[in-house]
Amino acid sequence: MSDSSIEGKALRRHRKLPARFGPIVMPFLLSLLMTCLVSLISTARSVGVTPELLRLWPGSWALSWLVAFPVTLIVLPIVRRLTAAVVDLPR
Repeated sequence: MSDSSIEGKALRRHRKLPARFGPIVMPFLLSLLMTCLVSLISTARSVGVTPELLRLWPGSWALSWLVAFPVTLIVLPIVRRLTAAVVDLPR
């Protein structure tokens, strides 16, 4: 076996968090991505696409994420129940 194939296998076997962390990781990533995009659009709409945008946007993103992550954790179970009431999910 060559060194490059050993390195490739090592990269594919990266450590993952246990499944029990899924209910926290999914809302964490979802809230990061959503607040990133929404705060960027909102800030750009307010100040325009200017150098000022790059200065204001990170603070806007951080504040919106601080609100969105806990809200997502609280609301996600409700959204799952509402989805199950509206969508015929496989069993």
